[in-house]
Amino acid sequence: MNPDKNNLNNYIYVGTSLFALAILDVFLSSFFQINITSFLPSFLSFIFPLIVGLLGLHLIRIEFSGIKKLDLINKNINTNTFNALLTLVIIFIIIKSIPPIMSWFIVDANISGDTKEACTGSGACWTYIKIWMRRFVYGMYPNELQWRINISFILLVALAFVGYIPSEKFKKFLTLYYVVIYPIIAFILIYYLISGGAFGLEWVETGAWGGLSLTFIVSFFCLIFCFPVGMFLALGRRSQLPTLKYISIGFIEFWRGVPLITVLFMSSVMFPMFLPEDFFMDKLVRVIIAISLFEAAYVAEVIRGGLQALPKGQYDAAKSLGMGYWKMHIFVILPQALKLVIPGIANTFLALVKDTPLIFVVGLLEIVGMLNLAKTNPKWLGFAMEGYVFAAIIFWIICYAMSKYSYNLELKYKTER
Repeated sequence: MNPDKNNLNNYIYVGTSLFALAILDVFLSSFFQINITSFLPSFLSFIFPLIVGLLGLHLIRIEFSGIKKLDLINKNINTNTFNALLTLVIIFIIIKSIPPIMSWFIVDANISGDTKEACTGSGACWTYIKIWMRRFVYGMYPNELQWRINISFILLVALAFVGYIPSEKFKKFLTLYYVVIYPIIAFILIYYLISGGAFGLEWVETGAWGGLSLTFIVSFFCLIFCFPVGMFLALGRRSQLPTLKYISIGFIEFWRGVPLITVLFMSSVMFPMFLPEDFFMDKLVRVIIAISLFEAAYVAEVIRGGLQALPKGQYDAAKSLGMGYWKMHIFVILPQALKLVIPGIANTFLALVKDTPLIFVVGLLEIVGMLNLAKTNPKWLGFAMEGYVFAAIIFWIICYAMSKYSYNLELKYKTER
């Protein structure tokens, strides 16, 4: 629509009022069971908010109104009648869904008590989560030794922020710290503090590890290991050396063509059969290596996309300065390529974190594995929904934090092209 200046405000006022009336009708019927159109036949009463809302959105669908927010709405969700209809349906579904969700989640939920009998309402039984919280976080790790896991993670988080402390003089060494030194420190902390067996600490086998702490451990080491491996595979695939190129291609295509659950099964069951009898490799180590190699193939393709996106002039410019292959890639090519593929790398890392529940096939029970164990407990049968909602919230928080961090990196290293 394109009304003249004299009628513009009237169109906006009437259209906004009709749209607000439609929202109000759905809101009152959903939250307070008040039907303001009860005088109409049931069918007309049902479609009334949809008709009124469509009419309202039609009236405010104005080209170049000069009102920034209105133009933004029309550009994104009100471009035509079909989009307006979809917008209204989505809004109505959200409004209709809020009362039952809030009722189950909060209003009728129970969190007091220590047994199943405490959950008498029709809402969620958060008592189940409260009682099992230690197992969901620490797995079967002994209760009296869980302070070792807490200290390990506190130290790891503190050491992760070292990059914000040094002066400009030492910042050039941060890459070395995060790529080499920090992973070594993390391995030492986890091996000696969480596993124990040295310095007077009681040994705890990795089979007892579990819950959210195991999810973090597996994700942490896999993220650290898969990135450099994937970067070298990407460089190898673009290499001019035929042997290196085809080895990289074969590795990438093999790992991308095999399901992760098969990889985990092979690492746990088949791989030990090929080892010498006197050689032992812990199951958790095998799982971390398997997931790292699997995800490295995907990281390699993401980085290769960034390398191919760079213009040939960047390579020629670096060579004209007398740079060799490694110096050119470390100081010129890779920094630019990695900036271009930050969203792709972040997406791969998010998928890695969400794939960690698959380690249950080899007997390692991270948070989802512990939920599956808890829901089969005779004393707590029937509360699987609460457990899965709890796990979904935890994974959403982790993935959203990673997503926001990657977005901040994009803004920080953004270069106008």
